[in-house]
Amino acid sequence: MGSRTVVADVADELARRVAAGEYQPGELMPSVRQVADEFEMNRATAQLTLGRLESYGFVEARRGKGFTIREVRSAGGLDVYRHLFRFSIPMPEVAIEMFRDIVEVERGIVMDALLAYTGTAHGGPVAGFDLAELKAEVDALETLARLDVPDHRRILAIEIGIVRRLLVALESSLQRAILNSIGDMVLEVPQAVDAYFAGAADLHVLVWRALIAVWESESGPSPAQLALFEDLFGIYHNKVMARFEELLGVQGEDSGVHAATA
Repeated sequence: MGSRTVVADVADELARRVAAGEYQPGELMPSVRQVADEFEMNRATAQLTLGRLESYGFVEARRGKGFTIREVRSAGGLDVYRHLFRFSIPMPEVAIEMFRDIVEVERGIVMDALLAYTGTAHGGPVAGFDLAELKAEVDALETLARLDVPDHRRILAIEIGIVRRLLVALESSLQRAILNSIGDMVLEVPQAVDAYFAGAADLHVLVWRALIAVWESESGPSPAQLALFEDLFGIYHNKVMARFEELLGVQGEDSGVHAATA
């Protein structure tokens, strides 16, 4: 079943079945005995496997009945959504719909953070955010971007960390918590990570250097510059969606529609 533990691998397979609709909400999961028989494990291990599935938020233990499948799509929280997205990748239509939601929320949080900091930065330093440290992180991004094979996952993780620090400085705790969850969702799925690099990794570095230049200026950006940045940010995220669809094997007219609505 793979290089991980048997419990993790079997729990992931059962979660995939829930995500695919093979097990319906409200139904009972296969019993401990049935899981043990199907996957050739002892009952103690099967019990641990179903317990792990419960920790994902996909099932609920019912005394005397076993485990009941939850309505994960409508009733699950962010952590459930995270697991559901990961297990939906083999189902392109479902995964694309979920990724579109992820991208939309991420775009809103990042845009708001960048614009909020841009609006305050020229009035003086924002507590808890050091531009010297940011420059060092952008230098690290540039090093990673210039590798023969850029480390997309590491670059994205650093960028998420930068925005997280911005949100701390802006005292936007709820947005930070949501961004943390979104970051986990994306970083766990290689196709999602690669989609954020629909363009060259160097472009990410150039954007951060441009923002630093604005933040170091005395006057801040003009309304026209802000409008241009918002337009470019939207175009970039449309390309992210189109790239994700391409990576999942979705081509043609439907792909264009998906990207246009991102």
